[in-house]
Amino acid sequence: MLKTEERQAIEELIYRSCLALDARDFKSFLELCDAEFRYTITTHSPEIRRDMVWLDHDRKGMETLFTNLPRHNSDHSPLTRHVTVYTVDSSEKEASVVSALQVFRTQLDGGATELFAVGRLHDTIKLPAVKLAKRVVKLETRLLGYGYHIPF
Repeated sequence: MLKTEERQAIEELIYRSCLALDARDFKSFLELCDAEFRYTITTHSPEIRRDMVWLDHDRKGMETLFTNLPRHNSDHSPLTRHVTVYTVDSSEKEASVVSALQVFRTQLDGGATELFAVGRLHDTIKLPAVKLAKRVVKLETRLLGYGYHIPF
């Protein structure tokens, strides 16, 4: 059975990861991740009846992505992630967490805020260190436009 303190630490890790990405504080985000961290964004396409993988990086790949972001022609509208932790299942060495994800975009020109993407986070948390070992983002949204290189 998961202890209340352990669940709180896991939830706080997930929330802090979103706050770091919202702030574009990529160093802080990576500090929350294990050395063997893997990040994947997927979505299912009913048109081709297959899952599509939009991003798949290990920790080193994420570091490179974050380092190269200033060189990309990107939409700089801020993104705000809203996450709700649904389930936490754990063993001695890891926890599996499923959370709802909504991403909002606030346009730089005019300041209007809109729902940008919806999906779920499937996180694997390394215990007892409470570090992100793996994050799989399963999006429902499949039309994001162009210029978004920042992970959800």
